[in-house]
This record gives sequence, structure tokens and C-alpha cells, in this order.
Amino acid sequence: MRRNEYLQYALKRIERIGIIGGGLAGLTAALHLSKAGFEVLLFEKERYPKHKVCGEYISNEILPYWITLGINPFEWGAVPITNFEFTTVQGEPIEAKLPLGGFSISRYLLDYNLMAAAKKADVRIVQEQVQSVEKNNEIFSLQTLLGNEYEVNLVIGSYGKRSNLDKALHRKFITLKTPWLAVKGHYSGSVNSNTVSLHNFDGGYCGISSVEKNRINVCYITHLDAFKERSSLINFQENVLERNPRLKTFFKEATPLFEKPLTISQISFDQKKVIENHIFMCGDSAGLIHPLCGNGMAMAVRGAQLLSEHIIKFDTGNWSRSQLERNYEKSWKKEFNSRLRIGSALQTLFQNRLATRYCFKLIQNFPFLLKYIIKATHGKPVKN
Repeated sequence: MRRNEYLQYALKRIERIGIIGGGLAGLTAALHLSKAGFEVLLFEKERYPKHKVCGEYISNEILPYWITLGINPFEWGAVPITNFEFTTVQGEPIEAKLPLGGFSISRYLLDYNLMAAAKKADVRIVQEQVQSVEKNNEIFSLQTLLGNEYEVNLVIGSYGKRSNLDKALHRKFITLKTPWLAVKGHYSGSVNSNTVSLHNFDGGYCGISSVEKNRINVCYITHLDAFKERSSLINFQENVLERNPRLKTFFKEATPLFEKPLTISQISFDQKKVIENHIFMCGDSAGLIHPLCGNGMAMAVRGAQLLSEHIIKFDTGNWSRSQLERNYEKSWKKEFNSRLRIGSALQTLFQNRLATRYCFKLIQNFPFLLKYIIKATHGKPVKN
């Protein structure tokens, strides 16, 4: 065997892939890679179906790609979204058509159906929590809390915003202060089903959109300093959120469908490494855009596509493992860094009431600016 032939043969060593986390990024990558012929183990500590703290709106940019994987969320009851509405703390509205449009669907339903599609594609779902990952040459050993050990050739980390595994990997962001709290609930009531809305209040903002079965998803994020002044979620809602007249009207007329809202704290928007100890990070594990941009779910899916395509190229080409890592990191940053910077700037801007009102007046006079901001935080339709 000639040296070049031997080198190419030696590089074809990805047989089994371990994916830690079964959210949007993990399930999409699992489905893509399994369809490409890899043996995929997907580790998820929770059982499906389950609710998650999430805005539950997805840009149409990922639809062409999902269709190539056999995924059509409208078959599961997704609600088409064509319009966007923004209100100031005082309830003043600005409306715009979404350039690409999108859809809303609960994570309860979406993740369950993606899991079912992944299982149908021969993905092995392992209902265990991974607590450590060790690399020995080209083999990774995944240890779970149940004491089981699994060996794979490549590891994808798609376990969300933060995890005990981040501590085990000594990721820098996990040691930094994270002053954000998110709250989510489903309601019955009346809203424009084709509109996703974003309502400002002192210390944060609240997203509202229809999901399947005439339910309404409400998810808000707030700075912990603002929340600590109140004794409970109800107190915070009544005395902070409802200062926005639009939110006050909604909460007075709507009926909660959850026994109590879901919450998640210590949300970090700090920069994360895309490659950590040779683990390929994907979705929120790689980077988290501020929710006011409304594009976190689409970014997770697009990131899964990028990574899957790079793994396939590595396995069939002549890249080294280090080249695979460099190429994926470069592609991820090219795709998402600009969106993350703009999202961070918008977050800072909308925390200042005076700046918000100034921008509101500017957008009123120049409506194209709102569409520009939406385009700058979203991608173009992607295909396989």
C-alpha cells in the first residue's frame, strides 16, 4: 500500500460517535450522522417528552435542511409565524414582517418527535447522564453516573447552556458570574397566531408566541438584581412585567396551563470554546445568543449541520483530527460570531430605557432598520 493510500485509510476511523445531550443540536446531529452511516450513541439524562425553558420560535432558515433529513415540523402542528412585534416598557409597539418567516412549536412536542425520528434512523438513545470524558489516543471513554462506560471515536457536546460536565472540563465560562434568570410557561388566551412578539420591561424582556393546540408560549429573561427585589415570580410579574401595558393586558386575560412556571438561572452569554479537550461543542454548549434575537434554536440546528458535514468530510477525506477541529471551529465562528456580537450589543442597548426609547423613535422614522437588525441576527436558508 502506497503511503498516501495508507494515510487515507488510517484517517477513516470514525465508526462510533457519542453525542452528549438530546436537545435540538444533539438530535439533529444524531439524525444527520446516522443517516450518513455512522453508529451514533446519544446520551440524554431526561426522558422524553419534556418541557424546556425556551422561546419556542424557529426561523425558517433551517427548514430546507430539516426537510432533507425527513423532518417537517408542520406535520407535528407547528404554527407559521410571519410577523414580529416589539414594544417598549411603556407598551409602544413597532411591527415588521419577518424577512424569512418562521414557526413556533413547543419543545415538548418537537424534541419528542425528533427523538422518534432519530431512533427510527437507528440512533441509540442512552438515558444516562455523562459525568466525565477521557481521551486515550483516538478512543474516548464516557463515564456515566450509573457507573457505565462507553467507548467512542468522537464526542459531541450538545448538553445545553451549562452542565456539571462543564465543571469537569474546567471550562472558563462556568467560573464567571452569570446574572440572568429565565422563566417560561404555557397559557390559554388570545394572541395573533402569526406573530412573535417581544415586550420590554425594567430589567428584561418577554417573548410571546402561539404554539400547537392553541397554546401560547411565554418566556422572559431578567437580570437577577431586578428579580431579587421581589419575593416571588407572581410578585415580579405583577409589579415589574405588568408595568408594560401590553403584558398587563395579556396576563390579566390569559390562563396559566402549567402548575408552576419553569425556571433556569445562571445563564451565561460569555464566550465559550467551540473545541474543548477534543470534544466538539454544538448548540448552546458552543455559544449562546441573547434570546431577544429570537434565533437560538435555528443556530443550534445550523451548528449541528455544520459539524455533521465536517465529520463526514473528515471521514471520507484526508484531514487529520487536528484539521477537523480547526476547520469546524473556523466555520462555526464565521457563521455565528457576527450574530453573537450584534446580539450582545442589542442586549446592552435594551437594558437602558433612554437608549431603548431613542432607538424606538429612530426605527419609527426609519422602519427598514428593524428588518436590518432581524437579518443581521439570522442566517440565510440552508440546505444539505
